[in-house]
Amino acid sequence: VTLVESGGGLVQAGGSLRLSCAASGLTFSSYAMGWFRQTPGKEREFVAAINWNGGATYYPRSVKDRFTISRNNTKSTVYLQMNSLRPEDSAVYYCAADQGTGGSITRGPRGIDYWGKGTLVTVSS
Repeated sequence: VTLVESGGGLVQAGGSLRLSCAASGLTFSSYAMGWFRQTPGKEREFVAAINWNGGATYYPRSVKDRFTISRNNTKSTVYLQMNSLRPEDSAVYYCAADQGTGGSITRGPRGIDYWGKGTLVTVSS
């Protein structure tokens, strides 16, 4: 199983980025998908999750109304649209695949079945 993130980069505060995660080697539509982020010295933090068919999405309060997760099962790809970015959003963003529900991803990084290698997002003030 391979998850490959793309779309990270440097953006000014208030700007937008769209991350993508292309999955291979798994039956994509059987997995809930999610995004986490991590900064040095901190645990990986839940950012967004989506159930197998996109019918349910989940966000923590810190990103709700700014970030949107979506998926295309035909392309085996999950996306994270990030708007109104803030310097505190700077982190390495990781794609996650989980055979549970989207809600299971909200419980945190332990128990996730597969991870991508991450893509760096830097938001300048």
